[in-house]
Amino acid sequence: MSVPQLRTPGVIARELGVPLHRVSHILATRDYIRPAARAGILRLYDEKAIESVQLELEAIDAKRRSAKVGVH
Repeated sequence: MSVPQLRTPGVIARELGVPLHRVSHILATRDYIRPAARAGILRLYDEKAIESVQLELEAIDAKRRSAKVGVH
């Protein structure tokens, strides 16, 4: 049995290539994305949570692009 790879929000931001505040915003405003574990005050997220963060970031970016072009 393999041990799951758990990551902090900072590591997630680095891996996704986005600023930490964007990842923190997603984690704070999406109740369905929850830490898989805690280590002291650190919240640790699994691969499913990271995929959810990435999808949410992509949705936000797509909405911003369409708003710039004027497509609603």
